[in-house]
Amino acid sequence: MNLNESKKIIIKAVSKILNKKIKNTENLTLIGKDSPFDSMKLVEVCVTLEDIAEKNGFEFEWTSAATMSKSSSIFRNINSLAEEFYNQSKPR
Repeated sequence: MNLNESKKIIIKAVSKILNKKIKNTENLTLIGKDSPFDSMKLVEVCVTLEDIAEKNGFEFEWTSAATMSKSSSIFRNINSLAEEFYNQSKPR
């Protein structure tokens, strides 16, 4: 998987949960007042990504203290989530 593939996976998961195609995908805010998500929908995205990760042979960790930190949150936007998903997919 490369970063571009990771972005496509994230965009597809987000579109599925929102039940619509999304515009301005790379900078779509995932948390905060400008987000189209409530907390349950964001959890749905994360569970979907866990399933995709498992099918691709890695574990997607989204509940750690580091990922939940507001200043460096992986949930800032599509790009930040895609980057984290991609980084976690790399063999260690």
